[in-house]
Amino acid sequence: MAIAQRHEPAALIATSEQQWPRISVNGVEIEGDAIARELQYHPAEHREEAVFLASQALVVRELLKQRVAELGLKAECTEGESEEEALTRLLIERELPLPGADDEICRHYFDSNRERYATAPLLAARHILLACAPEDAEGRSQARELAVALIAQLADDGSRFAELALAHSGCPSKEQGGALGQISQGQTVPEFERQLLRLPLGLAAQPLESRYGVHLVWVDQRIEGRALPFEVVHEAIRAELDQRVWQVAVGQYLKSLVGQADIRGILLDGAASPLVQ
Repeated sequence: MAIAQRHEPAALIATSEQQWPRISVNGVEIEGDAIARELQYHPAEHREEAVFLASQALVVRELLKQRVAELGLKAECTEGESEEEALTRLLIERELPLPGADDEICRHYFDSNRERYATAPLLAARHILLACAPEDAEGRSQARELAVALIAQLADDGSRFAELALAHSGCPSKEQGGALGQISQGQTVPEFERQLLRLPLGLAAQPLESRYGVHLVWVDQRIEGRALPFEVVHEAIRAELDQRVWQVAVGQYLKSLVGQADIRGILLDGAASPLVQ
């Protein structure tokens, strides 16, 4: 959940002399060394974006720390929890007492989303992998073009799948005609799995993409998953609904803290933090 925006990025860019943005929260300065350490937790396409995200996270932490001090909170750490994490947890529990979803709400959600609550389907599939690195944009474009051409060939003559797999696939499965065997949830990389498990029988009309490249897929067998009863999933539904309410409430809470604070050196409309992700 993003409730913050970046403005005037040039003001946040560290120069070759490692000049960090000068930021303060209600008079407390965010040190450049702290921003430098925080950077590792905020990968981004551009360095200035990473600096902004790291700075923003530190502003949020400082706001929470100041609110904890203002309320004089003391917390006992649970196993594996740092003092800062314990105090933040206690602060949120105190400032945001939220009702949990009851059985009626959970049942209504279950009845409206029954397709989500089933065991994963089981597929027997073959593929042709046109291998390409994720960052190779030109290579990906060429692989997609080749994939479309191969799909057209297979639509005319599906018996050529093993032949084309041997000629083009970058996966060892090409020696077995591209056969992947039986696949269900958790047996391949997530981005490929999400697409694969939705496919009907036969040749996929469009190529699938993963971190490994572009895939042509033929589903030979599909066994649909088994619907799960409400009694099995109601606690998971309750946790999901409670988490959604919690995320919205925490986002609004952080936005209110930002709005009431004297924050200099970075312009925020709200705040995005690990608390609301």
